[in-house]
Amino acid sequence: MANKVIMAIGAHIGDMELTVGGVLATHALKGDKIITVALTGGEKGNPPHLTIDAYRKQKEQEAHTFANMLNGEAIIFPYQDGSLPNNDEVKFKVCDLIRQYKPDVILTHWKNSMHKDHINTHYIVKDAQFYAGVPGFVRKDKPHFSPVYYAENWEDVEDYKPYVYVDIELGYELWLKALRTHWFVTNSKSFKYLEYYDHLSFVRGCEARKVRAQTFMIDEHAKKIIRDSF
Repeated sequence: MANKVIMAIGAHIGDMELTVGGVLATHALKGDKIITVALTGGEKGNPPHLTIDAYRKQKEQEAHTFANMLNGEAIIFPYQDGSLPNNDEVKFKVCDLIRQYKPDVILTHWKNSMHKDHINTHYIVKDAQFYAGVPGFVRKDKPHFSPVYYAENWEDVEDYKPYVYVDIELGYELWLKALRTHWFVTNSKSFKYLEYYDHLSFVRGCEARKVRAQTFMIDEHAKKIIRDSF
C-alpha cells in the first residue's frame, strides 16, 4: 500500500504544529509524508529580546526543525503576520501545492476565529481545494482533489464541535518533543500553549476511549452516515 500524504495548512508557523501535530507525528511514524504549510511567519508575537524580523527567521527555522523531526517538509509563504490577503494570488499558490503534492487529506483552520489570518486561511484553503480539483483551471500540474478537515484551536472555538476523533497515541511523544522546539510553545507569558494542547489531547482521548486524540470538524454537506442496513 502506498504511503499517504498529509498536508497541514496554517495561518502562522506553529498553528498546525500545535493543533494537529499529534496526528502528523502519528502518520510520520507510520511512514507517511508530512507537509506543513504556513501562510505567514507568525512573527508579530515576537518576544522583547527579538525584533520582528529576527523572530521571523527564528520561527522559520523552528518550522523546518519540526518538519525534519517528522521526516517531512515545511513550506513557508512570504506574507506578513496579521496581513494575510484573501485573494486569488494566494489561493492559486495553495492550489499549486495541492496539485504538486497530491495530499490524501488537508488539515487547516475552522472558519470562525478571533484571528483574521485564521479566517482568511480557512477560505483560502477552501477555494484552493476547489481550484485544485477542477480540470478547467489549467495549471502546471494535473488536477487533484483532497478532502479538508478543520483543526481544534483555542482561538477558533466559535461553533466548533468535535466530529472526527483521531487516535494519536503512537505519535504523542514525538509530537511533544518536536513541539518544544518552538519558542512560544514553552515560553509564552500570554497563554500556556504546551499545557493546553497536551491536556486537550488527554481529554479528547478520554472521550474517544483512547489514550490521546485530536479532533476535527468537517463541512456540513460531508456529514453523512450511509448504511446498507442496521
